[in-house]
Amino acid sequence: MVGKRMFFTYVALFVCLLMAMFPIYWMLNTSLKAAREINQRFPTYWPEKVTTESYVELVDMGFMNNVKNSLIVSLLVSIGSILASMFAAYAIARLNFKRKKLISRFIFYAYLMPRTVMYIPLYIVTTNVGLRDSLWGLILVYPTFTLPYATWMLISYFKKIPKELEEAAIVDGETKFGSMVKIVFPLAAPGIVATMIFAFTLCWSEYLYALVIITSTPQKTISLGLYDLIVDDLYAWGPLMGGSIIAAVPVIFLYFFASNYLVKGLAEGGVKG
Repeated sequence: MVGKRMFFTYVALFVCLLMAMFPIYWMLNTSLKAAREINQRFPTYWPEKVTTESYVELVDMGFMNNVKNSLIVSLLVSIGSILASMFAAYAIARLNFKRKKLISRFIFYAYLMPRTVMYIPLYIVTTNVGLRDSLWGLILVYPTFTLPYATWMLISYFKKIPKELEEAAIVDGETKFGSMVKIVFPLAAPGIVATMIFAFTLCWSEYLYALVIITSTPQKTISLGLYDLIVDDLYAWGPLMGGSIIAAVPVIFLYFFASNYLVKGLAEGGVKG
């Protein structure tokens, strides 16, 4: 009975996996077809003739510059946000001070704040400081949603680490700062890595702020580069699917190489302390 149940469970999981992977397969399939084959009446499930003309067109259009811009912004913002949020989350999780619960709630509310409400004030700020149409403008703006997210997530990870470990280190002569850096942060590494990956993904896929702040082609990120492939009601399906594959590759590799940290981090942070 147990064996039959496991069999049907694995079959169901396999079907779900196929359903989840099919869009990625179809993007790759479409990106390797010629324009004539893409636009024919009946779709083919594998290219009649494999061609890389869609990727060549993307390179000629400067799409790889969009990828480079997104990598710069996403890496700087995610790393900077995680470094700042580690100390903020530690203070809220481990220290006692007035209005701690109120500050924690404000951080959570800031994370829930819709970006459609914030983009006009943030546009005005970037314009006034001279960072409009600049990657530095995005680097200034993106922490408004990555910092609250990372801080709120790390609070739960830090709360799960026994305080006795820090107390023992302090008894042995370690300072409070030293115990934080040498005890708490290493033990929370899975949660920190998982949070940084999600922060990177938030920046990598962000569209609204980039659309409002960036106007010139050399400064555009990958989401704007993909949008430029749509002209009125005409879709360049080959380059669009090829660009989507290129956009997915860094995130897929990031999740693949950090999968162990992600599993541990999500398991440890799944229940709020």
